[in-house]
Amino acid sequence: MTQPPLLELRDIACRRDDQLVFSNVNLTIHEGDIVVLRGRSGCGKTTLLRCIAHLILYEGQVLYRGSTPKAYGIPSFRTRMLYVPQRPSMLPGTPQDFLRMITSLDAHKAHVNALKKDHNYYQDPLERALEISAKWDVDSSLWEREWANLSGGETQRIALAIAVGLNTAEVMLLDEPTSALDSESSSAVERYMLNEIRSPDSALKAMVWITHSDEQGSRVGTKFIQISSGGCFEEPTPLV
Repeated sequence: MTQPPLLELRDIACRRDDQLVFSNVNLTIHEGDIVVLRGRSGCGKTTLLRCIAHLILYEGQVLYRGSTPKAYGIPSFRTRMLYVPQRPSMLPGTPQDFLRMITSLDAHKAHVNALKKDHNYYQDPLERALEISAKWDVDSSLWEREWANLSGGETQRIALAIAVGLNTAEVMLLDEPTSALDSESSSAVERYMLNEIRSPDSALKAMVWITHSDEQGSRVGTKFIQISSGGCFEEPTPLV
């Protein structure tokens, strides 16, 4: 029996203040895909990621391994389909506090218990996230600093390290995850994420990555999608 795609979008449309942002978005994503999402500012790239993550209302169908988000249960679905915003909303407390709060949620605990049953590996999310962020030159002391006292680049790297450190998402929806980083830091993040998707010890199977850099897109992407108000279409090659 043929297995369904990892992620499928069928005729997705979204409205904002009764105005159509986009419609007729159809996309199929398989394991190993890194989809680079492009389009002019304001065309709805971030909105599409939020639709996929079931964070805002939309028309059409999002199917994860052949089932709808509601079939999985929305909290459980969001552990597997993880949206990482470009600028995380200002959060109270520290990154450590935030990670401990996430890992205390029932949906996260249930997913972790299933992973422990099916695999021989498990690493504490905080330990894993600290290791990842250290590879991105984030000092461990920053994890005990209030979010409000972190720079934009520190916030981006720590938020992404948390997402990867949880190790529950099969699909990551990345909204310009390196926009606040210099070229060296951005390259370090790119290399790590490319290795992560190939690692047998990682839950990660695919990414949808928004970037305004054609150079970055050509480095990380395996599939290139242009989005506009009329839908989306696949580009056969990078634009560089």
